[in-house]
Amino acid sequence: MSCNSSETNRLLEQAALGDQQVLETLLVQHRQRLRRMIAVRLDQRLRKRVDPSDVIQEAYLEASARLTNYLRSPTMPFFLWLRFLTCQKMVTLHRHHLGVRMRDADQEVAFRPGTFPEASSAALAAHFLDNGTRPSEAAIRAEMKDRVRRALDGMVPLDREVLAMRHFEQLSRAEIAVVLDISEAAAGKRYLRALEKLKQILSASGSDWKG
Repeated sequence: MSCNSSETNRLLEQAALGDQQVLETLLVQHRQRLRRMIAVRLDQRLRKRVDPSDVIQEAYLEASARLTNYLRSPTMPFFLWLRFLTCQKMVTLHRHHLGVRMRDADQEVAFRPGTFPEASSAALAAHFLDNGTRPSEAAIRAEMKDRVRRALDGMVPLDREVLAMRHFEQLSRAEIAVVLDISEAAAGKRYLRALEKLKQILSASGSDWKG
């Protein structure tokens, strides 16, 4: 169980023995990070129909039921496993409500385009641009947001995902490496290349956005 810290392993072992309070504590620790992941990936058409808290609760129930199997042979850190389960719940929601077809991701494998809901360019653009803009600057900010959104739409999905994981979900370089099934150094290089591509696209469109 080397993919988790010793303290997390200790708590997980207690939870596996039936200590629901410990399990709840572990789950709550990651709630905000999971909400960020849902926020950038939930289809715009579902935002008024689906409560992120309900998605997380379903993922928690799944985690509780599968915890023993996870502990027997963990393939990723606990938080990334929770993230994986939450993504699975989102896939089910998109299929049920929108009929969106995605490749099955029953196995805990690395990210592949088309397997999980992709990051929303609009949500990412809003995140990149600070919400503290004064009313007098609102029109300029709206134009810039649209430029960033279009630039993100013009990127290959994997580059957009790397930016979403780092900036929006706030995953560490090590966590991104696990999700993509690459080395930590390669994850760092992938992120820097994606950020540079975004800047180049924006520069070509006449934007002076610095990231």
